[in-house]
This record gives sequence, structure tokens and C-alpha cells, in this order.
Amino acid sequence: MRLALVLMGGGARAAYQVGVLKALAEIALEADPDRHTLPFAVVCGSSAGAINATSIASHADDFSHGVRRLLEFWEHLRPDYVYRTDWLGIAAAGARWLATMTFGWAARRSPRGLLDNTPLAHLLQRELSFHRIEQMLEARLLHALAVTALSYSSGRHLTFYQAAEPIQAWRRAQRTARLVDLSASHLLASSAIPFVFPAVPLVLDGQIEYFGDGSIRQIAPLSPAIHFGAHRIVVVGAADPRPEIPAANGAGRVRGYPTLAQIGQQVLASVFLDSIGSDIERIEHINRMIEHLPHQVEIDSGWRHVDVLAIAPSERIELIAAKHLKQMPAAMRGLLGAVGGSQPAGASFASYLLFEEAFTRELIELGYGDGRAQRDTLAGWIAQADGGSAPAAGTPPEDGLATGEIRV
Repeated sequence: MRLALVLMGGGARAAYQVGVLKALAEIALEADPDRHTLPFAVVCGSSAGAINATSIASHADDFSHGVRRLLEFWEHLRPDYVYRTDWLGIAAAGARWLATMTFGWAARRSPRGLLDNTPLAHLLQRELSFHRIEQMLEARLLHALAVTALSYSSGRHLTFYQAAEPIQAWRRAQRTARLVDLSASHLLASSAIPFVFPAVPLVLDGQIEYFGDGSIRQIAPLSPAIHFGAHRIVVVGAADPRPEIPAANGAGRVRGYPTLAQIGQQVLASVFLDSIGSDIERIEHINRMIEHLPHQVEIDSGWRHVDVLAIAPSERIELIAAKHLKQMPAAMRGLLGAVGGSQPAGASFASYLLFEEAFTRELIELGYGDGRAQRDTLAGWIAQADGGSAPAAGTPPEDGLATGEIRV
């Protein structure tokens, strides 16, 4: 059985994924104490999840060591490692946005993002070993690594990947894949939260296109893993994919006119969360259809049953974030205060930018507990996983496309 890991983004919320990975590494050793390699043959990531995915894939030879490196990375992360937090940098960005909104016709230069994430670019170059990805692929310890991003230039959703074996790149309506040598630029593109971080230029077919967060318009986030032959997928999100329904008595509702931060948090929620649940439902629907197909038809068509285990926070992250808002740099508190993001009602928006040790450590602990809660299922899946580039039973025919998805 080919096992895949899909990490969905969410800015600072992606620290939750690291806690789940810590639990996965422990469960993997418990299932097979003699195996230290990554049990996931396919690793996919979008937004901040692309950073975690690349880091863990580059250490496929020692899963536990890779997780320890990620833990150290996230437990000591600070906002100024990700974006400029000085008053001058934030004031300059804020002034450009204000000038554009007020005197757009006269502004000399349009703002590229609310925050300057140059520090993150330097951090990725310094901390990630991109050369190890090819080494893991050549050693057959990894089958494929994929990260996604949206092209603002063309509207296409791109999956950039490296693979151990030739795989015919797929093309769907506004979705396509490209074989590349993954770099920090691809990760910056995938994690460029809209409006917050600037778009990233990448060259495609000799032309420069500008890319943003991989979760935008990601209508089929599990599709890349299926294309790479996964039979079972563990997907780790940054929040409950099924939105909570407000109580009939109005409890949980925010009174009064919404602040910009409240509006922003709903926009980001639609970017990061809404597609996961619908994609899982689509796969479950296809699985039910496959159950009624004659076995030979299933083989000839290349369709196959795909199991999905979704792990999401058991607690509301915005409530955790609300406890840590005062730990943000003064300049950031001032900026968020201007849009209502420094109040508890705007904590969800702030949580995407809350790269503070206390907050990320609490998310890691939450993720660890939620991961351990799935021990029985995960241990069984890991014990049966092929790992690396072992041939996947029932691999689709010549075009290389796994078809456990609806073609749209």
C-alpha cells in the first residue's frame, strides 16, 4: 500500500502539523522499531504546509530526526524570522496600502503585500536542505514530493513536484503539474498568504508568472497524492474542515459591525479550509461507486479505492491565539489594532501571523495529542505501507494518472 501525507497550510497555524508529525514518528517506531525511514512514499504540501512537507521529505532516511529538526525550527520561531516587525518596515508597508486605497490613481508604486517576508526567504535558504530531496528520491526512500501554488498571472493552480520515476504531468481545468527542482522560491510562492505576503515570480515556459498561496482555489487538495499512486492518505489541516454551526440562541456570534480582521479571517478560512472537507466527500463518493464496479472494469479503468484519514485540531485555534496576542511585536499589535485584529474577535486572523514560541508550542502539543488519538488506525496503515518507491499495487495504466478523483 502506498501511503501519502498531505499537509495543508495556514501560516503560523502550521505548527499544529508538527505536533501531528511528532506523534506519527512515535507511532511509526512503535509499529516497526527496526524501521527508521519515512513511511510516506508521497509527501504533498500547500501554503505553510509546503515548508513542513519539504523539510520532512528531505529527511526521508530518518523520519524521527526530520521531525526533531522541524520541532526545533517551530519551537524557536519568532515573527522577525518570518517578516519584518520593525516600526519602519511595517509603517512603510501600511503607508503604501493607505496611499493606494486613498489616492490609488496617484500612487507611484502599488503595495506588494501587507508585510515584508524577506526574512522568511533567508530562513528557508539557510534551514532547508533542498539537495537532499534528490538524494532521497535516488535512494528510493521517497517516491514524490509536491508543493502547490496559484498563478495570479494565469489563474492556474500549479503542482510543482520532484519524483523518483518519470510521471506524466497531469492537466485538468485550471490545474496542472510541473516537474521542477524544488527551491525556496517555490515554497515562498506556496506560502504567500494573499494580501499579507507579496506574490513570488517564477519562470514558466520562458515567461514570468506571479504566484501566491497554494490553498487559493485549491478545489482538489488531495488530487496530487492520488496522481502519485497513493492508496491511503493522511491529511493534516489547520482547523476543522467542517465549519461550526452557530447555536440557535446566538451563542458564539460576534455582535456589531464586523472589523476588517473579522472579514479577513472569513476570507482566509475559505482559502485554507473549505476545500478539504469537500474533497474528502468526493473521494468517499467515488469509493462507494467503485464498490459496485466489476473487478475487471476497476482494473481496466485504473480507478481504485482510496482511504483518507483527516486529522484536524480538536480545539479552536482562535481561542488559543487570543491568549497570546499580547506577545506579538509592538508594531504588529499596532497594525492589527488598526483593523481589529488585536481583539479576541479578530484572533483568528491574527493566528495566521502569530509566529510566537508560546503559541506555536501550544499548537504542537495540541497536534501531538490529536495525532496520538489516531494511533490504532495510523499504526495499521504504517505497518502496511510500502514506503519510498516500491511499486504500488494497482498502479494506473500508461498515462500514470491515478483516477480516484473526478476530472473537472
